[in-house]
Amino acid sequence: MAESDRLRASPDALLSFANKEGRGRLKIFLGAAPGVGKTYAMLSAARSELAGGRDVVIGLAETHGRLETEQLLNGFEVLPRKPIVYRNQVMREFDIDAALARRPALLLVDEYAHTNIPGSRHPKRWQDIDELLLAGIDVWTTLNIQHLESLNDVVQKITKVRVRETVPDKAFDKADEVILVDFPPDELLKRLAEGKVYVQDTAARAVEHFFKPQNLTALRELALRRAAERVDAALVERMQAHAIEGPWAAGERILACIGPDPVSPMVVRTAKRLASLMDAPWIAVTVERPGIALGDAARRQVDAAIKLAESLGAETQTLTGTDIPEELLRFAKFENVTQIVIGHSRGGVLSEWLRRSLPYELVRRTQDIEIHLVTRQGETTEAMEDKSARRRWSLRPAQFAYATLAVSVALAVGEVLVQLTPVPNLSIVFLMAVLFSAINFGIWPAIYASVLAFFVHNFFFIPPIYAFTIAEPYELLALVIFLLVAIVSSAMAGRVREQARVSAGRVRAMRRLYQFTRRLSGLATPDGIAEGAVGEIHASLARPAIVLLPQNEDLVLAAAWPPEDQLDPASAMAARWAHTHAEPAGADTGTLPTIAWYFVPLRMGDKALGVIGVAKEKDEAPLDSETLALLDTLAGQAAAAFERAALSSEMVNAKTATETERVRNTLLASISHDFRTPLSSILGAATGLINYGDKLDAPAKADLLGQIKDEAEGLDEMVKNLLAITRIDAGALELRRDWIDLREIADRIAGAARRRGASQAIRVALPNDLPMVRADATLIEQAIGNVVANAIQHTPPETRIVIDANVRESRVVLRVTDDGPGIDPDMLSKIFDRFAVGAPKGGTRDGGESTGLGLAIAKGIVEAHGGSIAAESPVNDRGGVRFSLAFPREDVTS
Repeated sequence: MAESDRLRASPDALLSFANKEGRGRLKIFLGAAPGVGKTYAMLSAARSELAGGRDVVIGLAETHGRLETEQLLNGFEVLPRKPIVYRNQVMREFDIDAALARRPALLLVDEYAHTNIPGSRHPKRWQDIDELLLAGIDVWTTLNIQHLESLNDVVQKITKVRVRETVPDKAFDKADEVILVDFPPDELLKRLAEGKVYVQDTAARAVEHFFKPQNLTALRELALRRAAERVDAALVERMQAHAIEGPWAAGERILACIGPDPVSPMVVRTAKRLASLMDAPWIAVTVERPGIALGDAARRQVDAAIKLAESLGAETQTLTGTDIPEELLRFAKFENVTQIVIGHSRGGVLSEWLRRSLPYELVRRTQDIEIHLVTRQGETTEAMEDKSARRRWSLRPAQFAYATLAVSVALAVGEVLVQLTPVPNLSIVFLMAVLFSAINFGIWPAIYASVLAFFVHNFFFIPPIYAFTIAEPYELLALVIFLLVAIVSSAMAGRVREQARVSAGRVRAMRRLYQFTRRLSGLATPDGIAEGAVGEIHASLARPAIVLLPQNEDLVLAAAWPPEDQLDPASAMAARWAHTHAEPAGADTGTLPTIAWYFVPLRMGDKALGVIGVAKEKDEAPLDSETLALLDTLAGQAAAAFERAALSSEMVNAKTATETERVRNTLLASISHDFRTPLSSILGAATGLINYGDKLDAPAKADLLGQIKDEAEGLDEMVKNLLAITRIDAGALELRRDWIDLREIADRIAGAARRRGASQAIRVALPNDLPMVRADATLIEQAIGNVVANAIQHTPPETRIVIDANVRESRVVLRVTDDGPGIDPDMLSKIFDRFAVGAPKGGTRDGGESTGLGLAIAKGIVEAHGGSIAAESPVNDRGGVRFSLAFPREDVTS
């Protein structure tokens, strides 16, 4: 192994140090119980910092009336506490805003586990301190061991008191430094009796309940152990970040080496006992060689030992390396392991010589790590007979028959060659037969072929022929060398064959995983992803598979292959347990192991997305570690696909909500403007009639009433448009079809436009024989009126507007053409969109005098009748616009 590989720093440790960049440093003064002097020690150390010129501020210090502690506050800047009203009382809490504004180099905040008064920014003080650290402020604080969340139950058993205020262990582990403030129990009880911890009445009750000598001793031990663990973790992290090889025996760490042999469970249990005796962390590892696959029985033994180690609380890892001792020692030094536990099974002389290599190499190559050798007797006669039987069944007779045939072919080829030409060395021909057997059938048939070729070559080709005697010593030497080369070649070829088989299997798994990922990437709905996932998992594992997704606070069957309608109650319970607890459940697990399904949770971070289940028949072998790893990978890809689909749905919903909000705001802005102008006119005319009606002559009154009528009709048209677009959106546009005359409708629209003051010249040029169409007269008039109104609104006064028609065999096309400036090409494609308020070509917009709904409504009405509407520009030399409304033509007699 290269030197650079051995001395490479841990990426996780480097990332941990990088994450601390820019953060403040946290120092915790840890005590076993109240009264040990945590605040006193913190203030004393802070005085040294202050004397050294550091900017030190006290954010909050609880002296509890202790005179010697209060005296230490002199000379410090103390932030005022923030008043908070709670239950009609003014309470005072730590002011985090004042601390952030003051921004000292070092801030002292007492009582890390304190619960803040409701109404504060954070529920807990440790959250306040975390915000201060993120702001780059160094913080010192205090904590009693009983407030650690992981020790809450232990402390309750010791003291019979439930501690309500706790700190998560992850918050404690963020501390850059932990100072243990230790005090002997006898001295603490003496301080308690003297009233230096609590007042006399409170002290008496405390001695009766919490402050018992045995309780204080146990709490003191917990504090010492927890501080030691934190120091050990910091040491390992720093060693890994700086690529420092261990071990540094500052604390014990145990490594259990697991292999495919019966002694592995004993190794695991021995390592667990050592770890318990030393109260040390321990790791169980197994080493895989690249290209060498374990048999099914060996794989099951390794998997069982790994599961046993996990159940006993070990951290488990799988290493990869060609040199097993080197890989184990590299990992041990990297993890600062101080003791290694390894197994050794006793057997015959050859077995003893072969098996002693790994323990021997570990002892030979290391000087600083203790090696524990766990031994056991060789296998019993029954076990050996069972193993021999399995080997006999695994080595099929046909393989040896083919190996015999290969040697026979080599013999025939050798006889032919001898007849044709003198060949000095025929052993190469037999070596080819050995290699053929090794490549096609494995190492044992190849070794058999080697021995057989040895005797055949001797019998048929070495003088004296047809006898097993050898006349010349060099012939014997050549024959022995041939046997050794043949055996070595067969072993190497067999290993290459096995490596090729393993590599081909891994390539197939990678290709299937790639296809699975690619297939899921093209699916957008949860149902489609579930169907794709179960199909691929079934094909990969050759077992039935199901996917369950959460719905209405329960799991429902989303997909199954082969198809399944429902799960039995026990299987459904296991699936819910796996979903809730984020752990596998069902067959071959610790939760409902007798059911016929193995369930894996689908999770992305802390989010539960569902469950994947794989069936297991009653007598079927458990899933091995490689299959479980493949299943976990497939489940991870499926979870990512479900998360992507959920995010896509959320994005669509967010986009829809944004578009809806935009439409609403645009509609409100347009309506408010369009309604304001006519309402102002109506209000002005009505006010004039009310205030000056008796002074106005008849024509003036008639003019004001006419204005009110015209503006009210305009408002009526706006309301009709709004109602129409609402009905179109809802698909509730009711058509009252009847035969209508488009000429009559066009004349009414042109006349109404003239009455409302349109200055453009509007001409209706429809033929007298224009066919009638079957449509809703009111809606068609509204659609044509909107098109004409659009032409009037967006053209100058001298524009000419022509309404004509083009009669075709199946359609009647009504056209509204103007010779105005036309429409900009970029706007033409969006002219029928809602709220599309455009400007004439070369001009400006309408200043907000249109809602931009008229043409959209016209399009919806025409299309509801089975027709179409289109716009084209330019249509003449000046530009101009032509709107064509095509209506289906029907037989009047029908």
